[in-house]
Amino acid sequence: MTGLADAPWLQTPAIQRVFDAVEQEGDRAMVVGGAVRNTLLDLPVADVDIATTARPEQVAARARGTGLKVVPTGIDHGTVTVISKGMAYEVTTLRQDVETFGRQARVVFGTSWTDDARRRDFTLNALYADRHGAIHDPLGGLEDCLARRVRFIGDPGERIREDYLRILRFFRIHAAYGRGTPDAAGLSACIRERDGLRHLSAERIGLEMKKLVGAPLAADCLALMEDSGLLEITTGGISRIADFRALRSLDDVAEETRNPELGFAVLSGFVDEDLDRIADRFRLSNAERKRMHGALGVAEAIEHGKGDLDVPRLLYRHGRQSLVDGLLAVWAQARARGGPGRRERDFSEALQLGRSLEIAAFPLKGADLIKAGLPAGPKVGETLKRLEEDWLGSRFSLSRKDLLERI
Repeated sequence: MTGLADAPWLQTPAIQRVFDAVEQEGDRAMVVGGAVRNTLLDLPVADVDIATTARPEQVAARARGTGLKVVPTGIDHGTVTVISKGMAYEVTTLRQDVETFGRQARVVFGTSWTDDARRRDFTLNALYADRHGAIHDPLGGLEDCLARRVRFIGDPGERIREDYLRILRFFRIHAAYGRGTPDAAGLSACIRERDGLRHLSAERIGLEMKKLVGAPLAADCLALMEDSGLLEITTGGISRIADFRALRSLDDVAEETRNPELGFAVLSGFVDEDLDRIADRFRLSNAERKRMHGALGVAEAIEHGKGDLDVPRLLYRHGRQSLVDGLLAVWAQARARGGPGRRERDFSEALQLGRSLEIAAFPLKGADLIKAGLPAGPKVGETLKRLEEDWLGSRFSLSRKDLLERI
């Protein structure tokens, strides 16, 4: 595909209303970046961003004048969010860098599509499409996009020094959209400038790494980062590339293999301390941290059980999500260490059972023991724990009555 006329998102009345509102008094508007790139590559489109020659205050006034809702999300930087038929479109005025001080570039609004394109990171992200789907390619990015080639715009070293996060973006974009080995000039520049990664905020690194580990070519890119001395700077520790590659070899088995938390757990999770280091380093949420620990907990339980895949017990103890994540982690480790052989079927069956089996509910509570005559105190907890183990050992066959008789 070299045109976007048939793109479903471009044919909607919602986006055409935005074009109608913005394209007044000689101003133009075009979709830019990811929506164009992904459509050309026949990939899903999540967000649609629009660039325009109109000033932000003009965009806002014109949108309101045609009955559209306006949210001034970044109006000082030229961005206005326009809501049309429930869809949000970020509309940004064309810009050009006058001076650059790392991330603190001084930007002025302009009317040149080429100058606006030169501000962007990679050629395949500097593609524009008008409301009819005609592509505007100021910097030759179309050929790169169709070839799935990720190239920096201009001198790679200079672009990286403007913002060192572009090192991670280079690998992340290649992992998501590239093909084969990364661009040699870009890779060399990333390696030369790698110390710049040490000066980035944890939040920015974490956001890029979460996207990277879920991308199709993540294993190849992470291996290249490790060989180039970039991955240890990023994660702050040793990584298990073979285990991660084996995890992603299970992509066809389970969609969870592309989950960032499970990816981090397999890539760096030797012990709980490793997971906490990653969670702190990438500023992960408590829920993300908990999910990593849940996967490791199941993996450790299987290891302590000498490899026994006792799904009902694991499901009861750890919950469904942790069970699935943990099974996939152990399966990946087995593949990385020479393949699980005859156990491949065991892992597959355990995974299916873990998804479908109902989680059992222990039929007793402490109050039941006291009511049965056991004095309140530590003995209640100890007895309850013993009875729970008996119940688990019976594969949940012991009834409430059976358990009470064992007090």
